[in-house]
Amino acid sequence: MADHRGAALNFAHQNASLFLEKLNHFLSIPSVSTDPDRVKDMQSAANWVAHELTDMGFINATIFPTQKHPVVYAEKLDAGPDAPTVLIYGHYDVQPAEPLELWMTEPFQATRIGENLYARGASDMKGQIVASMSAVRSAISTGKLPVNLKYIVEGEEEIGSPNLAQFLKEHKDLLSCSFALNPDSGMIAADTPTIVYALRGLAYFELRVVGPSHDLHSGMYGGVVHNPAIVLADLLSGMHAANGRITLPGFYDQVKDLSEEERLALSRLPMDENYYKNITGAPKLWGEAGYTPNERVGARPTLDVNGLLSGFTGSGSKTVIPSWAMAKISMRLVPDQDPEAVHQQFIQYLTAHAPKSVTWELIVMAGGPASITDIHQPGTKALSLGLEAVWGKAPLFKREGGSIPVVTEMQNILGVDSVLTGFGLPDDNLHAPNEKLHLPTWYHGIDALIHFIYNLV
Repeated sequence: MADHRGAALNFAHQNASLFLEKLNHFLSIPSVSTDPDRVKDMQSAANWVAHELTDMGFINATIFPTQKHPVVYAEKLDAGPDAPTVLIYGHYDVQPAEPLELWMTEPFQATRIGENLYARGASDMKGQIVASMSAVRSAISTGKLPVNLKYIVEGEEEIGSPNLAQFLKEHKDLLSCSFALNPDSGMIAADTPTIVYALRGLAYFELRVVGPSHDLHSGMYGGVVHNPAIVLADLLSGMHAANGRITLPGFYDQVKDLSEEERLALSRLPMDENYYKNITGAPKLWGEAGYTPNERVGARPTLDVNGLLSGFTGSGSKTVIPSWAMAKISMRLVPDQDPEAVHQQFIQYLTAHAPKSVTWELIVMAGGPASITDIHQPGTKALSLGLEAVWGKAPLFKREGGSIPVVTEMQNILGVDSVLTGFGLPDDNLHAPNEKLHLPTWYHGIDALIHFIYNLV
């Protein structure tokens, strides 16, 4: 086994340029799941994944259609029924690249600048998919795999994975495994290996406030008709108290408190107020009183406005009272909050605070509960040892502020926990212009995943 491990690591080092070439090709496919004009590109990305898995020796590589974008599945079960089976998850879809004028490079043409590779999806998460494939290819090319592997790669994560739960239910037996490996998270810093053990959930809404039947002249009707934009602004500002607490009725009733042990663990993370100020560029931090930045980011619920639209927004002036106003609102949830319960709490708030001078509609866009995984499971231990072997230090365990719906769905439907890792960095500009991947960290990640494979037996 030691010889196989060493041979796999040597193969990875000798083929580093090949792995990067494959990633560059994958990044050139503009697989934007939310864009209806990119359907063919989504299919091309799914085809690329299936081809790579087949080329590596996986069998039963299948592109399953869904109501929107396909799911790719493949398996390699040579290790036999007594060996662990790892289900590796990924998503081949990416966020839109807009605004294009803010990119330093072409978003769908991978460009290396120094130690970083710039492209949409470089970090989230095509780079992570190729890292896992590169580790697996290295192991397969130098000996028999010591574990069974299955891949499931979807194309809808960036739009909330609306069809994934049904796919998991319909193919539960096919996807049976010991645990899942999900490399869709990241590291605290390039020199700090990290394992994520908890994810916040999500409740995402569109709130529409409607007043007059059409835009009105503000001189003729100002002071007579309630302006929907002002009503919306009032409603939004009222959703937080002065101490940063969210004011929706009952919002904190099911929020699980942090234990002293967990607060102590989070306090050890090398992420103080200056860390967050440097990463975000914000002049001063803000948040719920009584909690540290690490606790607010990973272990406390939030409510944020993601977008606003109303009235005239072009250059120059136009004196109108808009007929409607809209806001996109996301809430990050923690155990044991229920997205549907939060939906009802939002309705209660709007019913109590929206004036009768307007009407409103609350549209549910996406949602999923939070998740916590067992850090003592064999998969987590194997990954921890793999990261330590490469970085020379034990990884830190942290809660992640983002949401990955598949983690909770795998727990509820397949009955398995996920090992969460990834080799992106906080300054990778996820979902923003100039997304990048730090290549030295990425190559270290490939090595760590090779160790992970051999640490499982």
